[in-house]
Amino acid sequence: MFSQSVEYALRAVVYLATHMEEPSTTEAMAATTKVPAPYLAKILQGLNRHGIVKSQRGIGGGILLAKPPAELTILEVVNAVDPIKRIKTCPLGISTHGVNLCPLHKRMDDALAMVEKAFHESTLAEVLAEPNPSVPLCEFPGVPLGVRTKAKKMS
Repeated sequence: MFSQSVEYALRAVVYLATHMEEPSTTEAMAATTKVPAPYLAKILQGLNRHGIVKSQRGIGGGILLAKPPAELTILEVVNAVDPIKRIKTCPLGISTHGVNLCPLHKRMDDALAMVEKAFHESTLAEVLAEPNPSVPLCEFPGVPLGVRTKAKKMS
């Protein structure tokens, strides 16, 4: 249902949320998140254009989240790289259907609406703070499981 770009963007913002103290390089992020560096660079450019990350040039520069994890929704990240495409008109192009979706396409759009709502209501900080023995999206070497409580403090 979600593209590889969405998965990679979510890994990137999770990484940045767990490394808020200083800017991160694309190379360090790529190695830890297991995302090819050239692909990650393109994703980060898109996230930058949408105000999700910011970059600092020069010595000590790198990528940072543009806002606190408590203010960044999962939907913002998803929509920045591959927006959820709601079904507004008949996807089969049947002119008599138009905006009156058939029962099947209506249910499909309802499911997309539920996903959109859930992602809109979920912040990055909440995802990181959720009690679970698994670190969200990928494992980060050297980052203790207690980082989830750190994410809460960052809000």
